[in-house]
Amino acid sequence: MKTKILLLSVSIILFIFTGCQEDNYDAPGSLLTGRVVYNGEAVGVRSNGVQIELWQHGYANFEKIPVYVNQDGTFSAVLFDGDYKLVRLAGAPWEASTDSIDVEVRGGTTVDVPVVPFFNVENVSFSKSGGNVTATFTVNKVSSQGTLNRVVLYLGKNYLTDNGYNIASVALPAADITLGATTTLSVAIPATVNTDFIYARVGVETSGVGQLLYSTSEKVALN
Repeated sequence: MKTKILLLSVSIILFIFTGCQEDNYDAPGSLLTGRVVYNGEAVGVRSNGVQIELWQHGYANFEKIPVYVNQDGTFSAVLFDGDYKLVRLAGAPWEASTDSIDVEVRGGTTVDVPVVPFFNVENVSFSKSGGNVTATFTVNKVSSQGTLNRVVLYLGKNYLTDNGYNIASVALPAADITLGATTTLSVAIPATVNTDFIYARVGVETSGVGQLLYSTSEKVALN
């Protein structure tokens, strides 16, 4: 009986020791940061709506590492040191690319990810007039691919303003937009707004593409 108890105790100790060894691997500690850019400028998107992927070859558990892009075009990921392949996915407001980008992560690493958007929006300004917020902007065609569907002006309570987070919006169809020319669009401020400011943002939608390209989210004074 004592022999069985002793063997059982040894087995438990070995199990605990082995489990501790397995749990004592170092956690990833290198920070990869970057931006999705066009002509050196970050591309605005919907926060957590657009992904890029990282892949690391040479390991039995070969799985993608999804990385979400923030609304200002930045992204970050905590990784193990190593060599990665960065992949730009379809469904974003820019051309899909079959070419991956080699990224060497060693401690703190920064990388810009170049993309070719279908359209971009420039010279954006916002102003309050009466009970409306008016946006003035220019939409340009950048890629030979894609067809413009519409442009949308969004109002939001905070910096995170897009087609998923907004309190008011108004859309202008492509037929009413002249590419390369100044466009004006106004939306009524909801009566429920009781703050001294609101956020505004312009989104450009390409036909058949799930994600919009956005201007910077800007604060608009209401008083």
